[in-house]
Amino acid sequence: MSHFKMTRRSMVLASGATLATPMLALAETPAPALRADVEARRNLSSFRSQNWQDHFERLDRVTILADMESRAVHYWSADGTDYRLYPSSIPLTEELTRRGYTEVVRKRVGPDWTPTASMRERDPSLPAYMPPGPDNPLGTHALYLTWPAYLIHGTHDTRKIGRRSSSGCIGLFNEHIAELFALTPTGAQVRLL
Repeated sequence: MSHFKMTRRSMVLASGATLATPMLALAETPAPALRADVEARRNLSSFRSQNWQDHFERLDRVTILADMESRAVHYWSADGTDYRLYPSSIPLTEELTRRGYTEVVRKRVGPDWTPTASMRERDPSLPAYMPPGPDNPLGTHALYLTWPAYLIHGTHDTRKIGRRSSSGCIGLFNEHIAELFALTPTGAQVRLL
């Protein structure tokens, strides 16, 4: 008859081996391969750098690309030596999304806001007008595009960045729109993709 004395040490070792066994079995099981597009959709906050050549014929002036898929705004200086990337908010739905080429026609520090009739129809609680200030949804700075009511602007509500949250505009953190505002002259070429 065998005599086995259960000590504290042997009990700890046996428990550790028992707990580790399933993990060892899983380690030998190959993980299923994920397609790159599936992986990107799982991490909606991720974005990648872009090449201006993929979107514009020439880089002869400041250039901005608003990428709806990655929820990012890309900036290139006129000579291509300065490239910057900013996380952004995008329109709530495809129906509110405008895509194509445009340019910056006006800039404003402390923009005021007048919601469009369709915005007020969707949300009757919106005011008819809102002056500049901390409650203004356009944040601290705005870049106005050739399309009426479409802007690249800041936001005081930082929860909106990285999400579908606007009625058509592209939103940035206030500190990012202030930086982009300083770098971007009127006439800058813009593409919403």
